[in-house]
Amino acid sequence: MSINIYLNFNGNCREAVLFYADVFRTEPPHIMTFKEAPPSPDFPLPEEAKELILHANIVIDGDKIMFSDTFPGTPFMEGNNITLAIVKDNKDVLTALFDRLKEDGHVDMPLQETFWSPLYGQVTDKFGIQWQFNYEE
Repeated sequence: MSINIYLNFNGNCREAVLFYADVFRTEPPHIMTFKEAPPSPDFPLPEEAKELILHANIVIDGDKIMFSDTFPGTPFMEGNNITLAIVKDNKDVLTALFDRLKEDGHVDMPLQETFWSPLYGQVTDKFGIQWQFNYEE
């Protein structure tokens, strides 16, 4: 099982990920903007979101660190901008962990298929810790 650190930024994610890649001398990061995601007619993308970072990552000493900007209008508080991402290659185990962590917590996004994963979801547990769940073969 892999638990990854996921850092959120308030519009300056590109600057941050490039800074950390330089500091730690990593391979160049893969950076995906919100405008690169498949469009959804149910959720039109506002102009101010298009160049923001949907997802980026670097590997530091074998550990994957993931990054994104918050979507416009999403509350952001510096210092609380970290989530833990559980990445599994077993849907049953991922679902069981999701179900256990959601007890007395809040489901922020139910487990569902996304364009990057057949199973992805988000939970804030009863202690206020935010978790992401991602199936990855």
